[in-house]
Amino acid sequence: MAAGPTPSTAASFRPPLPPPPPCFDYRAAMLGHTRAAAAAVDPALAELVESGALVSVPRRLFGPVPAWRPPDFVEPEDVWILGTSHLSEESVAQVEQVLRAVRPDNIVVELCRSRAGIMYAPPAGASGEPLLKSNMFSLGGSKFFGAVNRSINLGGQTALALRLLLAVFSSKISSGANRPFGEEFRAARKVSEDLGAQLVLGDRPIEITLERAWKSLSWDEKTKLVVSLFRGITSTTDTPQNEKVTGSPYELYEKLSMSYPSLLQPLIHERDMFLAWSLKRSKAVNKSKTVVGIIGKGHMNGVVYALISDQGDLRFRDLVGRASSDTWASSLIKGLVRDTIIGLVLWALYEQLKAVI
Repeated sequence: MAAGPTPSTAASFRPPLPPPPPCFDYRAAMLGHTRAAAAAVDPALAELVESGALVSVPRRLFGPVPAWRPPDFVEPEDVWILGTSHLSEESVAQVEQVLRAVRPDNIVVELCRSRAGIMYAPPAGASGEPLLKSNMFSLGGSKFFGAVNRSINLGGQTALALRLLLAVFSSKISSGANRPFGEEFRAARKVSEDLGAQLVLGDRPIEITLERAWKSLSWDEKTKLVVSLFRGITSTTDTPQNEKVTGSPYELYEKLSMSYPSLLQPLIHERDMFLAWSLKRSKAVNKSKTVVGIIGKGHMNGVVYALISDQGDLRFRDLVGRASSDTWASSLIKGLVRDTIIGLVLWALYEQLKAVI
């Protein structure tokens, strides 16, 4: 299994590729080529093509290869993208069907290194420490305190606290689905082993995404968000089934972005671009003939647009770079205040986790 691009600590951040315009329709843009490609591979894929669940993007539509790429780097000939639902049994069957028909060199999944454990069945608990329920915000690994330590090392306390809030909140509002999360990723892993295909972690590290999301909010918005999530977690009133999130983190992101528009960029648009770059520009896919991406269906429009619209001048580091203008003194003071507040938040979250997992 290959990891995705390594995060950079670049000091500057350039504006990324704009999100798709309202008129862009990925299915219409790729339908002619995808129909022909699917017919050549397996006519049984036609239903997925017509529904928009499966698209094929040829290398000739990628745009120019960036000058900073090594001269021996060759982008994949064809990138297939399958849009899935993370709690759907049907998506599992579709993943298996597409992968066995296309037989790709690389399979790129919408996971990062700290969430790669989703692709493996959780072990039975051998101690009194609770196991973590699986969802897109889950901490890697099976045990709470070990996962907390790893997440702090990767993303810091703020990203950890926000991640825990979203993990508990997401588990609660999607509890009616009564299905394990991410089975399509487990199916992709198993088929990759059968085919001898390389499995690539294609999503931006969730710690960076949440850190950037947190920094995009004003202090008033941060307070409002935390209070809202705590109210949702601690509420004893069941959420009506028709109001539950159906298991897609993209839907939860969209709901959050309606109240906090500044979250749309780090939670959705930047990740669409990161996934697109993983599919065509990561070292793992160099000289590949065929790559298949397994991503949430809500990302399809943004990922296809990013694949065909960039002009080759955006780097991975532009989507993970961090900037800070604080002096060491202000950073120290902010850190002390932050750590005190986050310590209280983590304690409260742990008490809630014991009740919901």
